[in-house]
Parts: sequence; structure tokens; C-alpha cells
Amino acid sequence: MAIVARLAALLALLAPAAPRPAPDVANAAYGPHERNVLDLWKAKAEKPAPLVVFIHGGGFRAGSKEALAPALLKGCLEAGISVAAINYRLSQHAPFPAPMLDGARAVQFLRSKAAEWNLDPARVACTGGSAGAGISLWIGFHDELADPKSEDPVLRQSSRLSCMAVNGAQSSYDPRWIKENIGGRAHEHPALMPFYGLTADELDSPKAHKLYEQASAMTYLSEGDPPVWAFYNEPKGPLPPDARPGQGIHHPMFGVKLKEKMDPLKIECVLRHADDYKGGGKGNPNEDMVKFFRKHFGMDK
Repeated sequence: MAIVARLAALLALLAPAAPRPAPDVANAAYGPHERNVLDLWKAKAEKPAPLVVFIHGGGFRAGSKEALAPALLKGCLEAGISVAAINYRLSQHAPFPAPMLDGARAVQFLRSKAAEWNLDPARVACTGGSAGAGISLWIGFHDELADPKSEDPVLRQSSRLSCMAVNGAQSSYDPRWIKENIGGRAHEHPALMPFYGLTADELDSPKAHKLYEQASAMTYLSEGDPPVWAFYNEPKGPLPPDARPGQGIHHPMFGVKLKEKMDPLKIECVLRHADDYKGGGKGNPNEDMVKFFRKHFGMDK
């Protein structure tokens, strides 16, 4: 329950209570599954607007597009940035790579609608918390998924991103990596086994090891990949000796290790922590995210 409480606190900081306007496009189907739906809020712009795609969290087992923070939506729209929020298949529907491929397909679908919905296909970013953050990083670092020869016109579109802004992101879903770098019993988080569709006796098998690497965003990180803004709310420092299974799954060390990989590649990685915003006068995470989007959409030139 403590893990849930920490996630709720993170979301409360990032999503202050406020009404959310009705979307311009509601429950548009971007794929065949019943959860392959998205909402879109269009920025008021004469020229095609850049787009931020929100991907919800929930341990790959729960959650919905309604988790989009009203404050982030408001900030983006006021900055001239359109916003989409998506649902995707959860573990009980299909294991990895389904959530990641759904996120990528949503990006491709939105690009296919660019002319109709006044979107700029060259300026697309992803954001989200926890599982949604992991999906965002996976899409951003993964090689281009467009298939020019596909019979599906959506899959001919690019999956590449301008940047990612994430909250409580897991830069790796490899339990071996988590055990070594996060410590405690974070690698025993109950969401991981159903995410991979593995049984208990498969967790240390070659099949599992391959899946662990394929699911982890850092596996794909390479020169020229998009920049990242990452926010964390969990306490810094080592986990306590009596840490519970799964505790630390949003630990800031996920961001520290990601930055250590990105810095030598000269890719911007901005780390922020809830402590950075204490005391007032330093804005808030949503404002910083919008500034980050504006910068990498080339809106401040």
C-alpha cells in the first residue's frame, strides 16, 4: 500500500485538481482492440500544432487516459501544443510488447491524421507516469518502427519522437538490472511477472532474459535519440533494509542511471525531483514540462 500511496502523492503533485475540458475528438479508435482508443484536444493554431501524447500509468494492469493532469493539458494548450491521451492493452489483455506497440501505433495513427486534425507530424512528444513513462521512453529510444511496405497505412507512419517528459520512469524493466541498481526488493514488484507473461519457473530462463532486454528502454538508447526530462518523487538514497517487495520501483536512481548513459551520447537528460520544488519560487513540474516541450518543438526561437 505504501507504493500506491507514493504514486498517488506523485500524481497529486503533477495533477492538481481542476476541471478538464471535453476533448475535440473523443474515443477515436487507433487500433483493433477495445482499449485502442484516444482523446485529442486541439490547440488553437492556424498552422499545424505540435503534439504531446499522454500515456497513463498503472503497472500495466490498470489506469486510463482520464489520468491526464488538467494542469498539464491547460499548460500545453495555452502554449499552442495539442494533446492526445491514450488507452492501451494491459497485462491481462496481452503481455509485452503489446503496451509498447500500442503506444507506438497511437503515435503513428495521430501522424496519419495530421492534416485532418491540424497536427505537425514533425513535432510529436510522449509523456506519462510509471508504466506510461516506461512506454514513452521505449518508443523514443527504439529504432524507427515505420514499415513503408505495410498494407496498413498507419504502420507506414513514423514512430520517432521529438522528446519525452516522464514521471517516475523505469528506464529498465530487467529485474536483474533493478536488483543491482535499485536494490532492496524492487525487482520483485508484482506487476513484472504478468507484464512479461511469465510463470514463476521461467523468470531466470533464456526466454525471460531476452524479454527483459527487449522491454527495457535503455537497451535501444543510441546517438541521435530524443532528449528526456524526468521527474521523481520517491526519496533519494538507498532503500531501507526492510524494504517491501516492489518498493523503489519509482526510485530516482532509474533517472540517474539513464542520465549516465545519455550524457556520453550528448543527449540532453534533465532530472528533477519533488525536493527541487519545495519552498516556493521554483515553479512546478507541469510548467517545467511545458517549457521542455516548447524548447524541443522549436517554439522559443
